[in-house]
This record gives sequence, structure tokens and C-alpha cells, in this order.
Amino acid sequence: MSDAINPGYVYEPASVINAATLLAQVRNGNRVALAQAITLVESTAPAHQQVKSEFIHACGQLKTSSVRIGVTGVPGAGKSTLIESFGKYIIDKGHKLAVLAIDPSSTKTKGSILGDKTRMQHLSSNPSAFIRPTASGGNLGGTAHFTREVIMVCETAGFDHVIVETVGVGQSETLVNELTDVFLLLAVPGTGDELQGIKRGIMEMANIIAINKADGDNITKAKQAATQLKNALHLYPVAQGDWSTKVLTISALENKGIDVLFETVNSYIHFSKTSGGFMKKRNDQEKIWLDKYLFDLMKNELLGNINDSTLNSLKETSLKNNASVYEAAVELFKTLKQKS
Repeated sequence: MSDAINPGYVYEPASVINAATLLAQVRNGNRVALAQAITLVESTAPAHQQVKSEFIHACGQLKTSSVRIGVTGVPGAGKSTLIESFGKYIIDKGHKLAVLAIDPSSTKTKGSILGDKTRMQHLSSNPSAFIRPTASGGNLGGTAHFTREVIMVCETAGFDHVIVETVGVGQSETLVNELTDVFLLLAVPGTGDELQGIKRGIMEMANIIAINKADGDNITKAKQAATQLKNALHLYPVAQGDWSTKVLTISALENKGIDVLFETVNSYIHFSKTSGGFMKKRNDQEKIWLDKYLFDLMKNELLGNINDSTLNSLKETSLKNNASVYEAAVELFKTLKQKS
């Protein structure tokens, strides 16, 4: 079946499509192929794994120059509004932008709203932008399971700036720092966010903190919050020659401070490349994800041949046979090793 938006494109099942053909279409700017490629790398279906592996390998062989930006913050901080405003500024500077927006999945229905394209109407209609909403799928840390691979696909398609917008859940949302080059934390004045500066965690990892909604009656509050955060950040010792977290005040709604934010991101990227931290961070990230994938493979090897009902039955038996949950886990692990 041909495609009216991308003439000449032919839909093929992911299980039979050729990885090289798909790669060529993605690199040629075909948006339908890009969407299919992302669906492929997110797939866990056994029939897709061979072509998925070939496609990811091909993407990894390409040398791309990109900037990966992680954006996080509490719900209501204005992440989508900020990305819309910031994204338009990035594109006006001559860049191509991909936005990977992670939405929370329901623990009951496993569904997700995926409404980020609606919230970024101007950006979603810009030919130099690509927005991909993705359900978190219950993955902890504010990102989806295959976000790293999706970043690679977008870079292969020629997007030189990639923004990863996290779910927005609070202090533990630091996994995005293991996916991106620069970590932007969005806060709002008058909500107590400035007090979080005394806590180890997300504040400590942020390279840039932007106080959003610095407009109208909030301007004074935003300046006060910025001052308090700067003071709190002094509690964290910064190694000589290391980057000191920058605190900015912006208004995404009124496009105020967006130019300074862009300059600060570029300053951090220049600093990290000059100091050697840029490639070191990417290399460290690869080691972290190697561990994660290795764990997944071992888990699949252990549980791959056991269905849910059998596993639940084994769990109940182990719990009945042992006095503690830890002992039950040890017994269950031994049983699963014998069956794998």
C-alpha cells in the first residue's frame, strides 16, 4: 500500500522489511519510515528482533553530531510550553529538532494519554521538528524502556538536537541524565521547589535549572527562588575546573529568557567538549546501558520459557515453604535456574 504523504513509500510488515531499505528511507527524511523505525526498535515481538538488531547496528555505525537535552520537572512546571518555545528558537537557529515526550502509563489499564503533540501545536506542524509521544510503560526514572534507541533513530534521520521530556515525577527522576548530554531541570516559583536544593538527587545532577513562569506577578517570586537555589547549590562542593550549575529565570509563555537558555546550553556543551567530559559521559552512559541490557537478557533467559501462571504457582509454593521472602526468593531462583 503506497502512502499519500510520502509518495513511493510502501508499507511492509516489520518482520519482513529489510533493515538497509528502512535505514535508507529514514536517512532520506521519510517521516513514515521514521515512525515505523521507532515502532520497530520499541518492539519486543520475537519476529522483529533480527531486523531490529540489524537496524540498530546500522544506526550505530553512522557518525552523527548531535546535542541531547534532558528536560524534567514537576507536573505543572510548564515542560511542554517550554519545549514548544525553546524548540522553535532552536529551529530558528537553523537546527532540526526531535522531541521524545514520555507520558506516564496507567498502572490499571496500562494506557497513556500521549497528548504532547496537542500541547505543542506550532512545533508539531513545523517541518524541521519531529515529536514522538511515548508511554513510559511503567518504566521507572521518567523515561521509556527504549528511549536510547529512539534517540539514535532520530539522529540517523538528521535531527541534530534531541529533547527528551520526562514524565515529571520528582526527586528520583534522574534516568534521563544517563541518556542525554545536558540535563535541564524546570522549576516554578512559590511551590517550595527552591527548598529542594538542599536535597541530594535531581538538583545535584542538573546542569541548568530554569525557574519558569517568571512573568506577571511571579517575577519577584522567580527572582527570589533563583537566589535561594543559587545559595543552596553552594552546599554542593564543585571540583576545580568543573561546571557550576547555572540558575536562570525564564517565561516560556512570553518567550523571555529563551535566548539565554539556548546560550547556556551551548556554553555547557562547549565546556564539556573542551574538558573532555562530553565523550566521557557518553562512554559512561554506554557502560550503564550495557549493564541494563545484560540484566534484561539474563532475566529473559531465566524466565523466557515460563508462562505467568506457572511462575505465579512457583512463587506461591516458595512462599509457603519458607519463613521469609528472601529465603523464598533464593529457592525460587534455584528452581528457575534448573528449568531454564
